[in-house]
Amino acid sequence: MTETTVIRDVETIVAYDAVCDRHVYRHGGDVAFDETGLLCVGQHFEGQATTELSGKARMVMPGLIDIHCHSHDEPLAKGIFEDVGTAALWGQAMYEYSGVIDGGEDARAACLTVMLGDLMRSGATTVLDIAGAHDVWLDIAAQSGVRGYLAPGFRQADWVVHDSHRLDFEWDDKAGRDAFARALDFADWARAHPSGRLDGVIAPSQVETCRPDLLVDAAHEARKRGMPITIHAAQTMAEHEELLRRTGLTAVQYLDQLGVLGSDVILGHCIFADHHSWTRQRTRNDLQILAARSTTVAHCPVTFARSGMALETLGAYRRSGVNVAIGTDSYPFNMLEEMRQALVCSRLGGKSVFDITTGDIFDAATLAGARALGRTDIGRLSVGAKADMLVIDLNAPSMRPVYDPLRSLLHCAAERAVERVYVDGRLTVDRGKPTQLDYDGAVREMQALQDWACARAGLHDPKGRNIAELAPMSLPAFGR
Repeated sequence: MTETTVIRDVETIVAYDAVCDRHVYRHGGDVAFDETGLLCVGQHFEGQATTELSGKARMVMPGLIDIHCHSHDEPLAKGIFEDVGTAALWGQAMYEYSGVIDGGEDARAACLTVMLGDLMRSGATTVLDIAGAHDVWLDIAAQSGVRGYLAPGFRQADWVVHDSHRLDFEWDDKAGRDAFARALDFADWARAHPSGRLDGVIAPSQVETCRPDLLVDAAHEARKRGMPITIHAAQTMAEHEELLRRTGLTAVQYLDQLGVLGSDVILGHCIFADHHSWTRQRTRNDLQILAARSTTVAHCPVTFARSGMALETLGAYRRSGVNVAIGTDSYPFNMLEEMRQALVCSRLGGKSVFDITTGDIFDAATLAGARALGRTDIGRLSVGAKADMLVIDLNAPSMRPVYDPLRSLLHCAAERAVERVYVDGRLTVDRGKPTQLDYDGAVREMQALQDWACARAGLHDPKGRNIAELAPMSLPAFGR
């Protein structure tokens, strides 16, 4: 028997207005749902309910869509490399430092559990995770209760940094093609998973680490399957300059010339388009190309802001007609904090409080993410949509006083006010605790895993530096 839940007399509902294609506040009314979807949004629910809950001092809102994140080893790197970077590569830390912390296969389960737990606690109900395929990925994603899009990455070249100033590429075309074949198999397995909540994504890892024919073939295979395509593109100045050297084109222009861009493509980051102040171009064509091709940009401000980099600007992309969705990329895996940072960075970049609004950011984290995945049944609260939603405690101290509840949530409260999270009508987070995962156990395991990975850091560094040399402590240390 299908269980039906109704939340009675909800103080505030963030409902979807289909006529205007936007979210609206509705005050009062019920929200009813079961595993098949939403049965009532804002009216009085007359049907039979298995469970009745009070909506007093509560806001019910659609679940958030994280369109770009990485599990794998990313949670292990927390607190290590935030103050470092490669000066000759525009301060970007990724090329020289990202491969130094390697937890090995034994770390995959804990890293994935912590990432999914943190994302769900901060309101993410749909997650697009880009990582290396591993044995427990499908099982843990399904167990968590999240709506998961799993994107096994593949590439033909590895980055090599020489003497902390020159970026080169080591190519192995066969290995890349073999990884592509395995990725296609994994994406098919994800789609066939009995949970019905998982799907595959075709993910050439970076635009500059794949040959043009592999990018074209990847897009072809994705479209044959009706799956999304995601590619890191225009994410760093080093990549931007490398593509100019090879092709004379920006990443956006190059992918467009290959015929890869389209409404099923999600470009990771897409910061250094031709209008960006750091680039050598003096044109403004890339945003128009993205808008014309209905291609999505996955905007993940926190990771890049740590290195002094920012999109110029989220408001400008939206005004150009580009579909921009929100991702978290790496830690802290907090969707609500990511949204706050997206708003702040956009206003700083645009030098104006008017560059973007709280409502715009909420749209990017919900409706824009749904558009990126080709879906009209998530990222919104409307009858017939999936029952993916959050219950926010308006009495939480960090929310009070409440004038505009979304502003209180995004500017002040974040995950502290998230009381419950539902995916497909099933409770996945209750009072800040994931209900389907051993989150606390995974968090405890992470310290030993990080200690082990840090002790081995010198094995993965071309210069053989130990972790103390790679990532000096914030303060001088005495004792022990």
